[in-house]
Amino acid sequence: MHYCCFSGADYAYIFEAFGPFLAFIRLWVECIIIRPGCQTIVALTFAEYILKPFYPDCAPPQPPIIMLAAVCILILTFVNCWDVKWATAVQNVFTGAKLLALAIIIITGIVQLGRGETSNFENAFHGSNLDVGDISLAFYAGLFAYNGWTYLNFVIEELHEPEKNLPRAIVISCILVTVVYTLANVAFFTTISPSVMLATPAVAVLFADTLYGPMAWIIPFFVAMSTFGAVNGILFTSSRLFLAGAREGQMPQVLTMVQIERETPVPAVIFVSFLSLLFLAASNIYALINYVSIVNWLAIGLAVFVLVYLRWKRPDMPRPIKVSLIWPIVYLLCTVYIIILPLYQKPGETGVGLLLMLTALPVYWIFISWRSKPSWLTRLSASLTRLTQKTLFVC
Repeated sequence: MHYCCFSGADYAYIFEAFGPFLAFIRLWVECIIIRPGCQTIVALTFAEYILKPFYPDCAPPQPPIIMLAAVCILILTFVNCWDVKWATAVQNVFTGAKLLALAIIIITGIVQLGRGETSNFENAFHGSNLDVGDISLAFYAGLFAYNGWTYLNFVIEELHEPEKNLPRAIVISCILVTVVYTLANVAFFTTISPSVMLATPAVAVLFADTLYGPMAWIIPFFVAMSTFGAVNGILFTSSRLFLAGAREGQMPQVLTMVQIERETPVPAVIFVSFLSLLFLAASNIYALINYVSIVNWLAIGLAVFVLVYLRWKRPDMPRPIKVSLIWPIVYLLCTVYIIILPLYQKPGETGVGLLLMLTALPVYWIFISWRSKPSWLTRLSASLTRLTQKTLFVC
């Protein structure tokens, strides 16, 4: 098997290198923590931007933010359960809104630079916090914007000529996203000082209020559309991960089933959405990012280590896609930095993430490793599967 051309992304790679136990932990944290957590964070951001214009002089209160985020998740759950074409259309339209919003911000920034608005770039790092632990936590917030760069690997079996197109797509998309996000931040700094930016929960709203006058509503509107589309994207791709896990017998088969008439992955969508609603109980976005990020980067770091491990253990293994070992080694060193230091800096928040990850251990032992299960447990599992099939009309 060419593990690099096998759907399931880092789950498949860890399974190939280290076997079912570590692979299940990766699968568990992705399904139980990362996907639902990321969806909740983006839904909260959506709610923040929708409500901010109604609270121009202060931050929106938490109850309406949480309620609106829940409504966002529920609407998109319905869309993804009802029709795949609807979900695809939502993704296309709202991705276009994201690109339009970024284009407006970047063009405005270029105009501002042409007017000589560069004062915020003078001594831009004055008063910066140089504590290495705080810097590692700052990486979590920054890198969260790039979360999803591994998602294409979940559908690699559906790519045409993945040996050529996968590296090409990743390189082009990562460079494009980096350039666009950098230019957007440069645009923000032409108008907003670093201290004000740190104190503002919705930077794009302040940017628009300062420069666009009566048309300021367009930026929070487009940003909200962008985040709405991002929530949809998480739901839309989750079924691929469940399929990869079920193929190895590590996920309940019911989560890979589709609705008979509509051919949509209803159980998987409802499962991820339910967990996302539970995550709304911790409505602090930065705390959620810390919960999710330490687990995410630990898991991805293990997947990258697979490259080094298999180069050593299986030097003659076929490698349709091959990179120099210098890149995974550099990546692993960075991963160690952004995992170890936050444990010291924010032991409570990062510890919660690790504890959530460790919940995989009893689940693995009871449902996968334990072969001689009592008959009542087997019957209960079968009964729940049949009940789900009858209730949701899935197979």
